[in-house]
This record gives sequence, structure tokens and C-alpha cells, in this order.
Amino acid sequence: MTLTGTVLSLCDRTGNMVEPWIAAGYEVITVDLQEAIPAERGPRHHFVADVRTWRYPLRYGKPEIIFAFPPCTHLAVSGARWFKEKGMGALIEGLAVVDACREICEGSGAPWMLENPVSTLSTYWRKPDHSFHPWQYSSFELGDNYTKKTCLWTGGGFRMPPFAPSLSNSAPDDRIHKAPPSAGRADFRSATPKGFAQAVFEANAKVAVAA
Repeated sequence: MTLTGTVLSLCDRTGNMVEPWIAAGYEVITVDLQEAIPAERGPRHHFVADVRTWRYPLRYGKPEIIFAFPPCTHLAVSGARWFKEKGMGALIEGLAVVDACREICEGSGAPWMLENPVSTLSTYWRKPDHSFHPWQYSSFELGDNYTKKTCLWTGGGFRMPPFAPSLSNSAPDDRIHKAPPSAGRADFRSATPKGFAQAVFEANAKVAVAA
């Protein structure tokens, strides 16, 4: 079966989420405020833009599936102790980016997934539909044997893949919380686990083509 179509990934610099789709022959678009980190499996169309003002190029046709990774800097519960210091402006900005992603996702008619860690979105939007830790998909990627609770808001017929932990791995570690300060720390902490990305592809690719 030949898989074709366009995949859209918002607030996505690393491209981890879309690599399986690129490998399968999909045309992939990513949008982020920063330049893209080169994809390992092939080229993608990357727009350096703010999702609040960016408009989807109609020449690519209707997206088959959409992913969104709005920054959690001003929303994650892990940073709650700094909320008061940041002020209302930071919260409003963070929620505005989420809302822009939500509008694009819900208005597309395609399956979609919006990701954030445990955050204030549960208060200001709604409870997440799913949550997972990277180690729960480590059978697809042995190196993903670590903990990081991640929440997903989904719609449009998105299929959450069943957990598939590796039986050969030892207890998962907490490398995300122990990551030392560095220039690449933010990308490291926010990058989509490749095992989860592969699992989502396998659960949704045929659905996306049929949509």
C-alpha cells in the first residue's frame, strides 16, 4: 500500500514526530519560531513562523493528520513556582499559542494530537484525553527507557497507540529531570520520543490515508 498525503506538525523544530511519515513517503510540513533541526529520514518543508499568524499553504492540500507541540514554558505545572514572577502576560501568551494550534487542528477535519506535559491546560481548556511516559513505547526505541509524563489532547479520529514497553529494558530512568543546564537543554527536554512517534504512525497511518 502506498502512503501519500501531507502531514502538518506545529511548534515542531526537531521533527522527531514526523520522521516515520517522511520515511513512508508523506509530504511533511513543520512550523516553528526557530530554524529546523535537519531530519534524519528525509526532507521536509519547514516554515519559521508564529502559529498565531501563520496560514496553511492551500497548495499542499488538506492535511491527513496534524500534530502540535505548543511550548510549555509558561504552562507546565513543574514551573508553577515561577508563575507569579512571570505575570499574567506570560500565561496569556502561552495560552494564545495553544489556542492557535487548537484552531488549526479542530478546523482541519483531520485527526489531530496536541501535546503538553502536566500543565495548566487542564484548568484553562479541558482535561487531556491521554497520557503516557516514553518508556511505555520503548519496544519501538530501546533508548526511550525514561519517565516523563506527557499529556495529549486529541480529536478528529486520532488513534492512541497501545502501550508497548520493551521487556528487555531495566527500570526507566529520570534523565529529563536530571538534565544539566546547557544550550540544547530545552530541545532535549521537549523532543518527542521516537518510539512514541513510530507507534503513533503505525496506529494512524492507514486511518489518515482513508480520511
